[in-house]
Amino acid sequence: MTDFIHLRIHSAYSLAEGALPVKDLIGMAAKAEMPALAITDRNNLFGALDFSQNMAAAGLQPIIGCTLSFKFDTLPALSAEKGGKVSPVAVGAQSKMDGDLALIAKNKQGYYNLLKIVSSAYLDNSEMEEPLARSSVLQAHGEGLIILTGGPDGVVDCALKAGEAAQARVMLEHLADIAPGHVYVELQRHGLDSEQQIEADLLELAYDLDLPIVASNQCFFPSRDDYEAHDALICIAAGTYVVVEERRRLTPEHYFKSADEMRELFADLPEALENTIEIARRCSYRPLLHDPILPRFGDGDSASDGEGADKVNVTPEEQEKIEADELDRQAREGLKRRLEESGLAKGVEEETYWRRLDYELGIIIQMKFPGYFLIVADF
Repeated sequence: MTDFIHLRIHSAYSLAEGALPVKDLIGMAAKAEMPALAITDRNNLFGALDFSQNMAAAGLQPIIGCTLSFKFDTLPALSAEKGGKVSPVAVGAQSKMDGDLALIAKNKQGYYNLLKIVSSAYLDNSEMEEPLARSSVLQAHGEGLIILTGGPDGVVDCALKAGEAAQARVMLEHLADIAPGHVYVELQRHGLDSEQQIEADLLELAYDLDLPIVASNQCFFPSRDDYEAHDALICIAAGTYVVVEERRRLTPEHYFKSADEMRELFADLPEALENTIEIARRCSYRPLLHDPILPRFGDGDSASDGEGADKVNVTPEEQEKIEADELDRQAREGLKRRLEESGLAKGVEEETYWRRLDYELGIIIQMKFPGYFLIVADF
């Protein structure tokens, strides 16, 4: 039985970053005799269901997580006394308060909260190039989540590297308040100077705050031999070239290491390895397949009856007809208005537009999607 499992896998669903197809991960886990794996793809949960289904079918435990960039928009401030805290205050002019966290769904509530946090990272930051989660959202939806501090790019590590030890401490305390008993100080050893320079500080913080440590290896590709190909992928994602010096780089050590390799790497901290098993045992939920859940338009009302129409009880078949008729009405009125306003395209007869509309409506109605289109249009 292994004493280590990977908790920081970036599958091929980590777009233009991960190079580990889900089906390949199944074979790799079996070969490494790891009974469980966790994916923590960056900024998305696209692979959650695929990973869940394939792992379970192979008799392995799927653990679902996500790596997100976070900004601490509120943070308890240090008092004059070491470790003391006063009321939470807005970060404002404090030091740079962003970096990664890896969130792992412990149970169903945790998975649903993870969905909310990931959605917020996109929807609440529509003007930003990259999704960014907020600590206030994590605070509101932290139940059922296990928090890993994120490694070298994590919020705590970044504060330590910036010489902000007090800030790192208060952020770690804040995370511990958000998810009591569910925060792990993450240690990684890919041979980076940035990892080595702050490891002692991380350990001191963990022991001082009585927080568990956990060893992880961020896996982006299968073996050391795949490093150069993956480096080219990173360049493509960033729109740069391999020969450019100042760019994002990983290392040949960011591969899927065996338990033996991790045991050798963390021989001085066996509890950090054992805690990967503890985390796996604490997780008890995986996403399951279910029928599509599409919204119902008007909750049984016929929109063509006008505002204030009384709600009536209708059968599913009657509801489908109501939605189909309403979509047909709106689509035909819309096309007529557009033709009047914009005219015909050069060389195209009006009949061509109407034939195409009939075809598209037929497909939508056949698939029973009119209600979905109506509600989307309503937004």
